[in-house]
Amino acid sequence: MAETLVAAAALAKSFRNGVAALAGIDLTVSRGEFVGVLGPSGCGKSTLLRILAGLAEPTAGRLDRGTDVAGRVGFVFQEPTLMPWATVWANVYLPLRLRGVGRDVATPRIGAMLDSLGLGEFARAYPRQLSGGMRMRVSIARALVTEPALLLLDEPFAALDEITRFKLNEDLRALWRNLRCTIVFVTHSVFESVFLTNRIVVMTKRPGRIVADLPVNLPETRDAGLRLAPVYSDACRAVSAKLAEAMV
Repeated sequence: MAETLVAAAALAKSFRNGVAALAGIDLTVSRGEFVGVLGPSGCGKSTLLRILAGLAEPTAGRLDRGTDVAGRVGFVFQEPTLMPWATVWANVYLPLRLRGVGRDVATPRIGAMLDSLGLGEFARAYPRQLSGGMRMRVSIARALVTEPALLLLDEPFAALDEITRFKLNEDLRALWRNLRCTIVFVTHSVFESVFLTNRIVVMTKRPGRIVADLPVNLPETRDAGLRLAPVYSDACRAVSAKLAEAMV
């Protein structure tokens, strides 16, 4: 049985202005899973992710993390949030530098991570010289270079054009297969969640609750051809139906 990394029980979150963002969230994430969190805008998906990351505290319920998760969480935000004055290499080095990792140790790790994301030749470039998709790749590289136990992504591709988004979906899926890291990916796109993940939890409108936990039974290797396959269309229809029910 896979080791549990994060377990939430009856989790709730309300803000000081009285807005209830989450209510009664029960969620378990095991090592090596790729979990999608799907729901309408404003349903509390980002709030849930921030709680899982330790960036926000729940107002009720319980959150348990595995012993090796503390201090080993990578987070990719909706915007790349790169340092504009620093090179790609320096941006990716930042979390290692903050942990006291010297350049001699960090250099091969950074090089390998940049190569795996197609950024090897852009190590000395600055964010302003990169496309939106490439800046997001840098953000993902920065999150992964620390070898996190848990990687959380909050709609990182939402602002990108469709072609770039599809390519990054394929690359992230391939990266997960190679690294076998544990990922929780927030999105409001049915098509993206089905293509990327092995399991999807569906949330209701605010206050967000999880009303469905669906396995994604698609091939491990996924490429552009899968998007045209009937099995992918069928999976998208099934998830769409659950999302429609959750929004009532």
